Amino acid sequence: MADLLIRQADTILTMDDARQEPATCDILVREGVIVAIGRDLDAPGAEVLSARGCVVTPGLVNTHHHLYQTLTRAVPGGQDALLFGWLKTLYPIWARFGPEEMFVSAQIGLAELALSGCTLTSDHLYLYPNGARLDDTIAAAGEVGLRFHPTRGSMSIGESAGGLPPDELVEDEAVILEDCIRVIDTFHDPAPGAMLRVGLAPCSPFSVSRDLMRDAALLARDKGVMLHTHLAENDEDIAYSLAQFGCRPGQYAEELGWTGPDVWHAHCVKLDPTEIALFARTRTGVAHCPCSNCRLGSGIAPVRAMRDAGVKVGLGVDGSASNDAGNLVAEARQAMLLQRVANGADAMSAREALWIATRGGAEVLGRDDCGQIAVGKRADLAIWDVRGVHSAGSWDPAALLLAGPTVVRDLVVEGRLVIRDGQVTTIDLQKAIERQNQLAVNLAH
Repeated sequence: MADLLIRQADTILTMDDARQEPATCDILVREGVIVAIGRDLDAPGAEVLSARGCVVTPGLVNTHHHLYQTLTRAVPGGQDALLFGWLKTLYPIWARFGPEEMFVSAQIGLAELALSGCTLTSDHLYLYPNGARLDDTIAAAGEVGLRFHPTRGSMSIGESAGGLPPDELVEDEAVILEDCIRVIDTFHDPAPGAMLRVGLAPCSPFSVSRDLMRDAALLARDKGVMLHTHLAENDEDIAYSLAQFGCRPGQYAEELGWTGPDVWHAHCVKLDPTEIALFARTRTGVAHCPCSNCRLGSGIAPVRAMRDAGVKVGLGVDGSASNDAGNLVAEARQAMLLQRVANGADAMSAREALWIATRGGAEVLGRDDCGQIAVGKRADLAIWDVRGVHSAGSWDPAALLLAGPTVVRDLVVEGRLVIRDGQVTTIDLQKAIERQNQLAVNLAH
């Protein structure tokens, strides 16, 4: 692979430890790694990419998604429901998915993320109908070219046993654990710079047993992989925990081994001060999903309090059936605005929200090799053209979340151009869109 020289960026928002923002600067990439940052860099034989008129940021990091849901956006009957009612509407539709639906929906979701500046995404796949496997989404990520952290999710407690999902979508717990081992052994790459890592992710406290939560934690730590689940998403979630477990979600997580630097929880809208302190003390991460939380009426997560306490916080677009979009830079803007609504106009700056979307997400996913532009870090870069209408008149083009584009001009992942001039380079996106739409029509009839 030839070297890549990104030439004369107007501003580079490094998100490094010093939060440097060099101007009129170059970035040299070699073998997927940033090897130099400076002016007038010399790189004979390198591919040169002009970044004049552009702001360069680290690639954004998405810490929570359900890629399969990209096939069920704006489904009637679920558009105006709270979490539990929304799930009950969608479960029967998802039960009709198979491997192709998982693959194509993941392709579309990953391409959408890439266009919004995302270079690294997690995914939470917790249902496997009709022969679908985690392998289907992994294959899609390999084609699109994003750095990927899928999690082998699961549901084991169906309606007949007091759970929320229909019985046809739950699995036997022994089968779940066996497949978790298979997925880790087959796909997980612990090496620095890995394009693919795997985690374990029982869906939620209302769809799996205590035993599975505990066993998944033991297995993950034996295998050296991370843990992920939904937690404290809304008032229904809290009520269920109190009724079924006699404690709040944070205490439930702690009792089962679900706190620590190798754990991150999605949503956490309803964490109380004691739970926030627990997460800070144990270095447990949070995937904040502001648009989904608004869409489902779940509330505003206490991100300001989490950050002030030292909790690791990243952003997640959540599933495209509960968002119903997958634009990560728009998610960062929403995160900033919601904290201002809750806590005042000075509660969160545009730069802090962008930090959460980059460096914060990388920390949540345990990736100290990503999320910042610094020598020795992976070359995951988003290039934003600020010469267009969205930034016209802005006094601070680096404040992208206040006035800036929501689609990248170029996206570099591991030194490779996945987006060039606003177009996906790795797959035939139009063909994938056409197939996605046909699959959606099939499901609707």
